Amino acid sequence: MDSVLRFSFVVLVLAPFVTPFLVAGAGAALARRGYHRLRVGTLRWHPPSGRTCVLVLVMAGSAVLGAYAWGLMSGFYILDPDQMCAAHGVPGDHVVTRAALPVSSQCVTSAGEGTELVPGWVNPTVFVGLALFGLALGASADAGRRALRARRRPTTSGGSGARRGLARRSPRP
Repeated sequence: MDSVLRFSFVVLVLAPFVTPFLVAGAGAALARRGYHRLRVGTLRWHPPSGRTCVLVLVMAGSAVLGAYAWGLMSGFYILDPDQMCAAHGVPGDHVVTRAALPVSSQCVTSAGEGTELVPGWVNPTVFVGLALFGLALGASADAGRRALRARRRPTTSGGSGARRGLARRSPRP
């Protein structure tokens, strides 16, 4: 259990630095696929392929992980709560409150005023990314189902009629 906690801590610390490269790489691959379709001239709509869905999954998942990790780490300091809140310019006595989802870390004064330490862009990025991740997951399941159905379907072009279920008739005399 201790190794799992260490691993998750390392992932959360490194995620804000690694995920922008994953998002940029997946975005570039999606742009290349779109450019190829534009060049070939197949701009009509069709269901996304499995590869496109995987690229969107990687992009959305890494954006969610990076934003979530950034939000969790924005209120995480080695300093005690008074020093952490003073670093953000909040005067007075402090209590730090935290929430995992939506990501929140607040310095609350004895008067009841709260100052949010998590940037405002974190939670919208997390929720939009989760929605996009869910949509891409559903689309990839549909793409996999369509691919399996296409493999099971017999071919209709070329070959003998017997393969298509048509018996050959002998010519009449």
